[in-house]
Amino acid sequence: MRLSPSSRTALCVSALLASLSLVAWRQSRAMEVLEEVDRARKEIALARAEQAELNRRIQYLGSYGRVVSDARRRLRMHVPDASEQVLLAGEPS
Repeated sequence: MRLSPSSRTALCVSALLASLSLVAWRQSRAMEVLEEVDRARKEIALARAEQAELNRRIQYLGSYGRVVSDARRRLRMHVPDASEQVLLAGEPS
């Protein structure tokens, strides 16, 4: 069965349009995936910044200077001087 030239042309045009549609669909899907990747990278960067801030806060809250000043202010404690310190002999390990 042979196709007429106009049928052959119509078939070629429809195949070309189908191919172009497939390319457009693939590119739009690729753009969606790239947007998801970009969104995930932003979330990761935000989480890392938050983690760094929390680590800085932990270091500050655990620092000797802050603990001593809070103990003085809240509990009226002080760092003992030599006359207030007693060394106890323990068992040798």
